[in-house]
Amino acid sequence: MDVKSSGSNNQQRLLVIMLMVLLFGVIMIQYVCPGRSECRVLHQLGSWFTIGAATGSRTSGNELQDGLQKDPYIAEDRALARFVPRFNFTKDDLNRGVDFNIKGDDVIVFLHIQKTGGTTFGRHLVRNIKLERPCECHAGQKKCTCLRPGKMETWLFSRFSTGWSCGLHADWTELTSCVPSRMDSKEVPKNSPRRNYYYITILRDPVSRYLSEWRHVQRGATWKASLHVCDGRSPTLSELPSCYSGDDWSGCSLQEFMDCPYNLANNRQTRMLADLSLVGCYNVSTMTEEERWAVLLESAKCNLRGMAFFGLTEYQRKTQYLFERTFNLEFIAPFTQLNGTRASTVDVPPETQQRILELNRWDVKLYEYARDLFLQRFQVTRQQERRQARERRQQERRRVRGRYPSKQGLPQKTTETPHTVVIEEQQREKAAGNDIDSKGLLPDWWDLDDNSTDEDYTDNVEQW
Repeated sequence: MDVKSSGSNNQQRLLVIMLMVLLFGVIMIQYVCPGRSECRVLHQLGSWFTIGAATGSRTSGNELQDGLQKDPYIAEDRALARFVPRFNFTKDDLNRGVDFNIKGDDVIVFLHIQKTGGTTFGRHLVRNIKLERPCECHAGQKKCTCLRPGKMETWLFSRFSTGWSCGLHADWTELTSCVPSRMDSKEVPKNSPRRNYYYITILRDPVSRYLSEWRHVQRGATWKASLHVCDGRSPTLSELPSCYSGDDWSGCSLQEFMDCPYNLANNRQTRMLADLSLVGCYNVSTMTEEERWAVLLESAKCNLRGMAFFGLTEYQRKTQYLFERTFNLEFIAPFTQLNGTRASTVDVPPETQQRILELNRWDVKLYEYARDLFLQRFQVTRQQERRQARERRQQERRRVRGRYPSKQGLPQKTTETPHTVVIEEQQREKAAGNDIDSKGLLPDWWDLDDNSTDEDYTDNVEQW
């Protein structure tokens, strides 16, 4: 009996020692990495120890009071609470709210770059926005009808609304010269005001995008119906040679994909966002390759800054947030961060990854620039929203104090209770998007693969 009692006491002592060590470790972590710092260890370890203990001390929704998981936009992409910028942008660059008038003559133009998640985002535009007059989408049809309230005009120029009207995956050079004439030829009556065109796009990590395009080409995609119009004409075969001799390049290895010097997958995002006329379009003899790409990169950066909006595949919730604040539109169901793509399943050796980075070094520079601008815009927008929320709460408190004088004997001006004011404020915050319904479901067609082939182009290029 004494032996059992002694063993039980030893186990209790051991348990107490382990708890003390654990508590000491948590205290040391919080001392080294304060709650508002950018220490990754705290974000990972601290959240493990606080999730279970904080279940009884939650605030609104699924947020915690410790500040580690209070922001729902941090958890989706493991971004730090405080972003340290690398590039300097002007206030106009960071504040991209536009006065989009869906009932007027404004048009959103979606520049769809291959394998950036643009198909999913394009479906969001036609199926997932709360509109007074929702887009009409019917089963079996690849295009939806997106008309303005009270008008027979479209407010959206995209693959899923107008088809590939300016060519399959038209780039910046093609769209800016094609879209106005296409829209005017179809809809603009005489003496109508000039339209406002708001260009948007989605970018993706260059390595993941490159691998995704290789897997897509390997399955038979070619995009050979793309027009590549620049300065009024398409490139000749000598200006833009093909990487394959047959009908397609199906079955090509990654090595073969990388070895083709004419592969448009290399630095595709930079090329598609730049003004190609600045470098003589597809005539590579006008300047050296280094000079050519340097000009294209600066042009792509400039166009990206000037766009009304761009999102990043790696930041779905932030992309949704910024789009909603930019255009004052609201999505029905929240965006989902999908990390299990075909590109993520490719086992690429380090030396191959390095080769891909070298082949796409201009895209790497563009993406670093775009990511910095994107996160700065997100940070500025959130700060402005929080400041406005504080001002509203202060005004609410002043209003409450005015209705409930602190001096005894003074009559009350209203029968409204402070509890009612709090409920009204919570309802306003929920309406503003701070309480996203995570149960919003999207239909089965949402996960369909992006098969932008020649057949898809011919099905969508008819007159709209």
